[in-house]
Amino acid sequence: MKLSWKPLAAVALVCTFVVPLGAEIFEQVLVKVNGDIITKTEFEQRQVAELRNRPELGNVSPTSPELRKAVAEITPDLILAAVDELLLVQRGRELGWAMGDEQFNSILANIKKQNNLEDDAKFQAALKQEGMTMADLRRNLEKSMLVSQVQRAEVNDKISVTEEEAKAYYAEHSREFTTPSEVTLREILVEVAASDKGINVAEDDNAKARAETIRARVLSGEPFPRLAAEFSAAPSRANGGLIGPLRQDELAPAFQKVLEPMKVGDVTEPIRTTRGYQLLKLESRTETRVRGFADARNDIGERVADTKRQGELQKYLDRLRSQATVTWRNDELKRAYEQALAKRQSAAPAAAPAKAP
Repeated sequence: MKLSWKPLAAVALVCTFVVPLGAEIFEQVLVKVNGDIITKTEFEQRQVAELRNRPELGNVSPTSPELRKAVAEITPDLILAAVDELLLVQRGRELGWAMGDEQFNSILANIKKQNNLEDDAKFQAALKQEGMTMADLRRNLEKSMLVSQVQRAEVNDKISVTEEEAKAYYAEHSREFTTPSEVTLREILVEVAASDKGINVAEDDNAKARAETIRARVLSGEPFPRLAAEFSAAPSRANGGLIGPLRQDELAPAFQKVLEPMKVGDVTEPIRTTRGYQLLKLESRTETRVRGFADARNDIGERVADTKRQGELQKYLDRLRSQATVTWRNDELKRAYEQALAKRQSAAPAAAPAKAP
């Protein structure tokens, strides 16, 4: 029986990125951060969990180029995340935080309940199946708690959004607060047969006449959906000619020009298309709606704060990293770490210029 966390089975194939083939090592330390270590087994588990998010790798062989490529792709970000997590966990311990027995037992009870494993023997069996001990579980839960608490206390709680920042965001992202007009249409297509010799004028005239006759029947009160099902050559005939809703600003300009003067219920004159003559009925239209700043203020605050949190967290991690002693035991993994760190730093927004005194 599987628990709600991702199973971390031992898959030796991922070791090929960090351990030379044929090495006989009981346990390998990959990196030391302020004296705490990340082991080969721990990092392997991260790799396996990430690879399981790629269903396309489900049937590949352990030696396949696809799998080795995937491991190489995920490893830089994973090792950077592992070091970041360790720095935050260490900071949490410096601040005197720890998971007490009462807190652990409460979380444990919730896990058992969510997984229908309230019987202790079944829970122990499930842990064993996942290759975990109770000590492993507690250690993982405490890490998550410390990371969350440090981020909240040292970064998130210090973020604020001024009215000027909120207004600037609103002005720059006004489209995000605008719901464009949408139209729902019904169509009938009277097809004109084409040949290598081009369009037969007589057939074209006949098709146009049939479209005009159908339009007259619609205007006299016959249901458009029934006529579409009977006469239309378009795939939408199966749905009574219904198409949409369509965002009006995404339609071709010529099409927008046709729809602009129409009222709900109006039917166009026959329109010549590449396939024949089309009748369009405007079934419904919603007007463009703009959400005002006051109404959107809370959402704007969250968006701006989230962007700030991401930037401030990276700065905070950079400070912790600059104060840390990091000793690598695997050169290849060190290069992967430095690659991911350089990528993150290059993607970070430029710091705002200092204000003049």
